Amino acid sequence: MLMVNYHNKVFQTIENSNNGETSSSTKFHYRQVGQIVFADYQGGNIQYGHLIGVVSEYGTIDMRYHQINTDGKLMTGTCESIPEILPNGKVRLHESWQWTSGDLSKGKSIVEEI
Repeated sequence: MLMVNYHNKVFQTIENSNNGETSSSTKFHYRQVGQIVFADYQGGNIQYGHLIGVVSEYGTIDMRYHQINTDGKLMTGTCESIPEILPNGKVRLHESWQWTSGDLSKGKSIVEEI
C-alpha cells in the first residue's frame, strides 16, 4: 500500500494537454490535514487557483479545482491524481481531469514535486 503525505510539498506542471491552462510556470503549494488535501496555485496562465480533495489510502487524490486565468475568466473542473514515487523519493502525479466549465473537455497532465 502506498501512503503519500502531500503536506508542504510544492509541485510544478511538467506536461499538460493542449486544452489545459497550467504550464511549467505554474506552482502548486499543497497542504494536508488527515485525508483532506488542498493547494493554492498560480503562474503562467493562472492568476490564482485553488484545489481541494480527498486522499485515498493508496495516495490517489479525488479533487475539485477552480482558477482565474490571465483573461480574468473563472474556470472549474474535477481531477483524479495517481501518485508515482520517483527514485529520488519525490512524488509525480499523473492526472486525468475534466473541465466543469467552458467546453467540458477532458485532458491529462503530469505534475512533479520540486
